[in-house]
Amino acid sequence: MGTLDRRPLIAGLLAVLALMLYLPAASAVADVLDYCIYNPGQLKPTDSGTRIKVGDPAPDFKLTDLSGESVTLSQYRGKKNVVISFVPAAWTPICSQQWPGYNIAKDIFEQNEAVLLGISVDNVPTLYAWTQQMGKLWFPVLSDFWPHGAVAAKYGVLRQDGVSERALFVIDKKGVIRYIDVHDINIMPRLEDLAKELSRLEK
Repeated sequence: MGTLDRRPLIAGLLAVLALMLYLPAASAVADVLDYCIYNPGQLKPTDSGTRIKVGDPAPDFKLTDLSGESVTLSQYRGKKNVVISFVPAAWTPICSQQWPGYNIAKDIFEQNEAVLLGISVDNVPTLYAWTQQMGKLWFPVLSDFWPHGAVAAKYGVLRQDGVSERALFVIDKKGVIRYIDVHDINIMPRLEDLAKELSRLEK
């Protein structure tokens, strides 16, 4: 009789635990930042049409992180699963909760041999100042500022006003897109949904 694979169960339990910690921790960070957060108001939920789909090869890119180093998607090929998190803009309410919340979920990524890449169309100095106020993030934050929004456009998530959609792409070790969530820009994606998709990668 085969050994029971407990990975999905463990991933589920970790997701629930992470969610319990995720919202209060993210909210606390947002409270600290509240005095300097710009509220754009209710926005059109989605304003782009992604041209890529699940099963397609993920477009490669090279972007600069906050230390000035270049990061490419292809450097993780054969080594790590990759989650790309596009957020619309620095210093906005939901973005300032979403990324700090992933600190609480770091174990979920590690368990599924995944790295998270955060991408925004803001320039490096803006992203540096913003993330310093949020606290240390465990994942690379990348600037898609110039050519402006080129990577967001390549993934089909650049909005008409020049910011990106709030979107998640899960890419396996072979560089194939396994999950796409172009989310309502006004709402934070559910962490448990992402955890469930990550747990499926090694099946």
